[in-house]
Amino acid sequence: MSEMSRPDLAVIGGSGFYTFLEEPSNIAVETPYGPPSAPIAVGHVGDRVVAFLPRHGTNHEFPAHQVPYRANLWALRSLGVRQILAPCAVGGLQQAHGPGTFVVPDQLVDRTTGRTQTYFDKGACHISFADPYCDRLRHHLLAGLEGHEPVDGGAMVVIDGPRFSTRAESRWYAAQDWAVVNMTGHPEAVLARELALCYSTVALVTDHDAGVDAGTAVSMESVFEVFATHTDTLKDVLRSVVAGVGSDRDCACGSAVDGMDLPIELP
Repeated sequence: MSEMSRPDLAVIGGSGFYTFLEEPSNIAVETPYGPPSAPIAVGHVGDRVVAFLPRHGTNHEFPAHQVPYRANLWALRSLGVRQILAPCAVGGLQQAHGPGTFVVPDQLVDRTTGRTQTYFDKGACHISFADPYCDRLRHHLLAGLEGHEPVDGGAMVVIDGPRFSTRAESRWYAAQDWAVVNMTGHPEAVLARELALCYSTVALVTDHDAGVDAGTAVSMESVFEVFATHTDTLKDVLRSVVAGVGSDRDCACGSAVDGMDLPIELP
């Protein structure tokens, strides 16, 4: 791949978001961690070369706890990607965050178990993760969502799945004043930081979680139905953001591992 055709920005699509680019080239990438969820699609948004990867595979083969997160992020970086926009479907934990709400979180809470969440399997390599999302990309997403009344900030709690939360769990998450709940936001964000990538997510609320509305419960069918209703809007927003994000990164993400004696060589 020539330098002129190398993507510096990627979109990772979540549930119900399996395509983004028109007539892309599909590139099979091998990584030390196995193959990614799907071949990386590389194409154009306007004049910009962009990569796209469906997080769950092209036919949703991978449930959240089986997504090859390390391979996905490694494959994108190896193609030249340094910035990632990662839309996802979430449940709303607050009454104000109803279906159709766009949330741009600024915090993450990990409630998963057993997921490999690092590339650093030896040595003393401790990255800063106090602010898990690139604030520069967050502001671009918020600007792109102007007119859609996005929620600026809030914590996304990540659970293992594939089951949804019990009412007791959901009420506990809401009582912590966390904003939304999701199954894929971790370890994706921390792996991006270990690879010195800029990473931010935009979360589309598809339902009120089980503990928010008494007597209602989340269903897979309703989640996919609401996400499908808003997918075109989300794609339009992302195209606008992709066009407006520069390639010069004036944030701290690119220096996240500077000075560390890493046990791996970054691609």
